[in-house]
Amino acid sequence: MIETIIFGTKQIDFLLEFSGRKSLGITVTPDLAVLVKAPVDTPIEKIKEKIRKKAPWIIRQQSFFLVFHPKMTERKYVGGETHLYFGRQYRLKIIMGDVESVKLKGKFIEVTTFDKERIKQLVDDWYLQNAKKKLYAIGLELIEKFKKYNVEPTSVILREMPTRWGSCTAKGKIILNPELIKAPKGCIEYVIIHELCHLIHHDHTQKFLDLQSMEMPYWEKWKMKLEKLLA
Repeated sequence: MIETIIFGTKQIDFLLEFSGRKSLGITVTPDLAVLVKAPVDTPIEKIKEKIRKKAPWIIRQQSFFLVFHPKMTERKYVGGETHLYFGRQYRLKIIMGDVESVKLKGKFIEVTTFDKERIKQLVDDWYLQNAKKKLYAIGLELIEKFKKYNVEPTSVILREMPTRWGSCTAKGKIILNPELIKAPKGCIEYVIIHELCHLIHHDHTQKFLDLQSMEMPYWEKWKMKLEKLLA
């Protein structure tokens, strides 16, 4: 069942489940959901009081995961509109012609097409092709670095994810959002390193953060840049 507490100006909704466990457990998922498991017959007010005490930690965890939630501005795909690529802004330049193509030219993403209705599809395909080349290349370098920990992902794939920049499955598969191609290289490295760290530490414990800091000392800078750039 869904319960709610108020902490300052924030409302925290949480899914409450009762089980045979002896103590209260609180989990914040990458989708920002708060899951609470409590011993059977625990009074609801006692549970809410414990949630209030843990509220600062819950809010910090949600903020931590929030950077992995893409919030891309809706585009119209018209001439002069700005689009990001590898952390830089480019303007769309539309050229009507018989041979369709998309290419970078100076400060422009130049799109040639015979049908304006196809502009979005052409640009999306261009982004995906570049994401496959560049994200895999950056990932391979970082995977090589992590082999010193005797870990390696079972595979690396690209998949559109409306609420995630990246994820690591229980079986060691790393999934990257192709939208990352719009971010600077440092942001891309941060997301990949974050997921590679999950091959060693599955939760966001202090050991996880220590490893992430060791592999990328300035990860917080890139986390903030990703959050601002693609918000």
